[in-house]
Amino acid sequence: MEYQDDTILKAFQLYAGLASKGEIAKVDCTAYFEDEHVRSLVDNYASAVQCTLVSDADYLYLIPISMDSPFHMSNDSIKKEYMTAKSVNMDIYLMYLAIIVLFGCFYDSYESTEPLQFVTMQHWMENMDLRMESLNRHGEDVLKAKEGELNVNWLALLRKWTDMDSIRETAKKQDARTNSRLSFLNMTKEFLIKQHLVRDIGNHEIELTDKARTIYISYYMDREYNKGITDFMYDEDHREDVKEGENNAIH
Repeated sequence: MEYQDDTILKAFQLYAGLASKGEIAKVDCTAYFEDEHVRSLVDNYASAVQCTLVSDADYLYLIPISMDSPFHMSNDSIKKEYMTAKSVNMDIYLMYLAIIVLFGCFYDSYESTEPLQFVTMQHWMENMDLRMESLNRHGEDVLKAKEGELNVNWLALLRKWTDMDSIRETAKKQDARTNSRLSFLNMTKEFLIKQHLVRDIGNHEIELTDKARTIYISYYMDREYNKGITDFMYDEDHREDVKEGENNAIH
């Protein structure tokens, strides 16, 4: 299909804005929604750099869907901007895991489409503990076997979480310099806030943004993107539910 010069220019200007900031207010990109030719070109530009476009009530977002995308945040940039000087890659992987667990808190372990209105930091931490306990029940052999299949070092993640000082969770001030589970989740929360994925609503409570909901509905549940990781994380729970159902049926 041949496009008019002004259509190509409009599309490129929209893409350039998205590439620069990662988002554009809908009021500033009406051409994307009103002109199918502009929309097609911008979508093609995004696809060429392994990104997709999602929108909520107010914004259009450029979202990388591959680690090979030039817009995917590198481990070094995450450590530099959001973590401490002593952070290593395993801290980043644990943060990813914590984010998966947080979504599970909001969406009832991936079985619902409507999230809770808010989640407390304490509830998030308790669910992290539960996830780690559930993973640990698989046993070392299963976890090692799954490492190659899912490309996740489950044993190292378990040790990382276990080694964090849970005794200091009651400290009045928790920050990234305190080696505790709660401080780690606070650091993860700050990362999510800066990415416009959650809001701190006070009283140690957070809520999802429309951007987060849109990404969750569009991509988070797709096995092509989560690589079966969420299925494995909650597999032990599903088996216990089945066993409980069978026992109830017997009685």
